[in-house]
Formats: sequence, structure tokens, C-alpha cells
Amino acid sequence: MTKEKPKKENRYKTLIESIFFDHWKKGMSEFEFARAEIKQKADELSIKLPDNIGDVPYTFRYRASLPDKIVATQSKGREWIIEGAGRSRYRFKLVPSTRISPRTELLTVAIADATPEIIRAYAMDDEQALLAIVRYNRLIDTFLGLTTYSLQNHLRTTVKGIGQIEIDELYVGLDKHGCHYVIPVQAKGGKDQIGVVQTTQDIRFVEQKFPGMRCRAIATQFMPDGVVSLFELTLQDDQIKVVDERHYQLVPANKLDQKAIRDYRP
Repeated sequence: MTKEKPKKENRYKTLIESIFFDHWKKGMSEFEFARAEIKQKADELSIKLPDNIGDVPYTFRYRASLPDKIVATQSKGREWIIEGAGRSRYRFKLVPSTRISPRTELLTVAIADATPEIIRAYAMDDEQALLAIVRYNRLIDTFLGLTTYSLQNHLRTTVKGIGQIEIDELYVGLDKHGCHYVIPVQAKGGKDQIGVVQTTQDIRFVEQKFPGMRCRAIATQFMPDGVVSLFELTLQDDQIKVVDERHYQLVPANKLDQKAIRDYRP
């Protein structure tokens, strides 16, 4: 009988757990490790790596939970994150626990759906579909009260002190006074969580690449029944804070409730 290969996430958990305990000592709240350690550890444990070694820390920065043994070292009210620490380096850091998720009690606003059917038919995953829906329905404009334009999506760049990052979509916008804004957007599909790592790097990118311009950092996430939640986020004392949150339901134009539309007026 052929021995079943361990799943990718399990292999990654074995690697990241081993690297963590190579460095961590009780009382430590942060430490760095190099990307080269991942390859060394994989060779030591006979674990097959992906072509892109960075997929290992990326998985735990944005998609998967850290192994239980690492979580058990967290102090009350704090959690470990992995952030970039420069070229080919990463940092484990203990930060205040933050869980941002849509508030179920918030009003849902109905919007006439302008998404082309062909886009819905061929969107490859939740994140791609979500970004397209937000773009075609101009939800960033509606949410922020600005006129915005999508500049680039899946922007890969580097940020000093952090290293390589990827921004899901980058918008620029202007208000009625002609003031310009830079708007990084992070999209979360499935069970992915909005976290401090991506929000921090998005804001730091704008600070470094567009000095003097105002950053309006946005996160968007699908809710049940296709509702789209939008958050404006900021950092305060290295903690992620919600500036504003709105929920939008996209419906056919002939299904809009005319009374509800009137009631939306401030």
C-alpha cells in the first residue's frame, strides 16, 4: 500500500512549528527568522517544499491558523502574527488579539446589481469574484463618498522594513474639493480573516510610495446570501481599528424596494 502524502497545510504546520521553537524562549514577544531556514528545515525533516518557498509563511500570514503548540504560548489577549522583516526575512510578533468580522446587526443596503453575468460565470475564486463585484458596482465610491478608479490589482511590490507584499487591488480617488486619495483594498473570501498584517503593510506602502497623500485602507468580505461587507480600517498603537462598516446586497433593479431606498436618506 502506498503511503499517503501529508496534506500541504500539515506539512507547512510542521515546518513553521519547528522553526518557531528553534527561536522562541519563554517571555519572548518577537523574533526574526530567515527564509533560508525553511529550506534547511524541510531538508532536515524530509518535507517537500513548493517552488515558491515563501508560500509557507504566506499561508500563516493570511490564510491558515498557526499550529496549536504555537498558539499555546500566547499570553492572554495576545496572538502571534508573522510579518515581513525585510528581504527574505520574517518576524514572529506577539500583538493584541484582533478579530474583525461583519456585524450581523448592521443594516444591509440594497444596490442594483451591475456585475456583468460573464464575470460571474468565469470568476476563478471568491477573492477574484469579490474584487470584480466591488469594482463593477463602484462600491468603493458608494462606501467612501469619493470618485475612485482602479489603478492595479494584485500589485506585488516591496516596502522598506517589511519586504515583498501583495496588495489585492489599489484604487486612487478624489473628493468634491479635488483632494486625492490612495485606497488599498484587501479582499477576503471563504473563512479568511481580516488581520493586522495585511492592513499594516497596505498602509505602510501608501506612506512610503505616496508620501503626503491620504490613505483610506479598505477590507471587503462576502457574507451569507451574497451580501458584501466593506470596512474602512486604520492603525492605532499597532492595533487595527474599524473607522466605518457598511453592508451591501446586490439585487436586480426590478427587485429594489422603493420605500427602502427613500428610507436610506440621511
